[in-house]
Amino acid sequence: MAAASELFTHFIGGRWVEGSGGRTFERRNPATGALVGTFAQGGPAEVDAAVAAAKSSFDSWRRYPAPRRGELLFRAGQLLLDRKEQLAREMTEEMGKVLSEARGDVQEAIDMAFYMAGEGRRMSGQTVPSEMRDKFQMSVRKPLGVCGVVTPWNFPMAIPSWKIFPALIAGNTVVFKPASATPRMAIRFVEALEEAGVPAGVVNLVLGTGAEVGDAIVAHPDVPLVTFTGSTATGTDVAVRGAELNKRVSLEMGGKNAVIVMDDADLALATDGILWSAFGTAGQRCTAASRVVVHRAVQRELVERLVARVGGMRLGDGLDETVDVGPLVSARQLETVAEYVSVGKREGARLAAGGEVVREGALAQGHFHQPTVFDDARPGMRIAQEEIFGPVTALIPVDSLGEAIDVVNGVPYGLSASIFTADVNRAFRAMQDIFTGILYVNAGTTGAEIHLPFGGTKATGNGHREAGTAALDFFTEWQSIYVDYSGKLQRAQIDPVEGTGTI
Repeated sequence: MAAASELFTHFIGGRWVEGSGGRTFERRNPATGALVGTFAQGGPAEVDAAVAAAKSSFDSWRRYPAPRRGELLFRAGQLLLDRKEQLAREMTEEMGKVLSEARGDVQEAIDMAFYMAGEGRRMSGQTVPSEMRDKFQMSVRKPLGVCGVVTPWNFPMAIPSWKIFPALIAGNTVVFKPASATPRMAIRFVEALEEAGVPAGVVNLVLGTGAEVGDAIVAHPDVPLVTFTGSTATGTDVAVRGAELNKRVSLEMGGKNAVIVMDDADLALATDGILWSAFGTAGQRCTAASRVVVHRAVQRELVERLVARVGGMRLGDGLDETVDVGPLVSARQLETVAEYVSVGKREGARLAAGGEVVREGALAQGHFHQPTVFDDARPGMRIAQEEIFGPVTALIPVDSLGEAIDVVNGVPYGLSASIFTADVNRAFRAMQDIFTGILYVNAGTTGAEIHLPFGGTKATGNGHREAGTAALDFFTEWQSIYVDYSGKLQRAQIDPVEGTGTI
């Protein structure tokens, strides 16, 4: 384990290595500007070495009994649990989310380790009756080989766990490229797997940029499957290149999530849900609620409640447990959010709260933006259509549930939505008609649990799901097996069934 003053390196073939180029990059705390660490910068040469190690290890790893693979994941999960507080603090230092959220991020990885470890003993196929006598048939799952894993910075423990743990339990090997903003958390994740006893070459880590490392993974001929979470633009490019190379590709991309607040809603509860969904992780979640579709009958009261609460939210270093909202991850992301606030003003939405970059006092050293609420937005506005990925939400007034559902569905994305209502009929209509991968009733748009499928519709993804048993579908290939013990050739759909005269 590297000390803070040491160079953090790649992990290839069971060894921590600096790589061939000698290049490095720094990561700084987005709240304070303090140095988090210096990291080896990889490129195609390191990817080639990592893929070679993963390919060489695949045959022995796929033969390693799945229950034993599960035992290694149980050990890794326990190591993460033992280090939860340290990992949470390091996460806050590296990417900025407040400490309570960082603890939750680590806990999600712990949960996924234990959940997928259990799949080692119950990774099921099917046994079904044959239409022929004296014949047995079943289906089984098989791993595909080297899995390229490309992850973002906003959930630097949770998202790698969604991808790497199911890949491993299914018998695949891994080449992992984390976001350049969170390399230390990726190192901590891999350290746990190494210490748990995962064999050399089964998990490999290459640090560096998407242009050099990510592209090389996607293009590599010995990587048959790639799982990616990130922007829609990058994900679309990964899909195109993956299709050209006949790879299996899983994409988790953008979201433009909405909370519906009906006229019979518990407004205190709705306010809590909106604030958590819109401003948790400073709005830097694919499930963040950047739209609130509110019935006009309660619009004014809801706005007043939100403005009062937003005004009391404290910004600062997430290591301070009294802080509500941490920094944005980078100066670039801060500029993006500030530009969207300007767009909202130009489009005619009413700025009800926030709206400013914070540049005074201790916060001037970091990338802070006030939690921001727009009112009277229209469904076609850019702030109501495009992913902002920051602490900004916009209220869109409607007159009915039907109109609310149309507004929720009227964006390119389909990840998460929620509805606050006391009417069970309205709740079930929302469940029926809202076209998103995730839907909450009387809760915000965030908070998915690891034992149900996670993913979205439309431009949010390409149909695959992470978490739950559905996660195994991407990382395995089905094989159907027929065992004929009749001692004669039997032809399905052709030979008549004995004693019936029928086919």
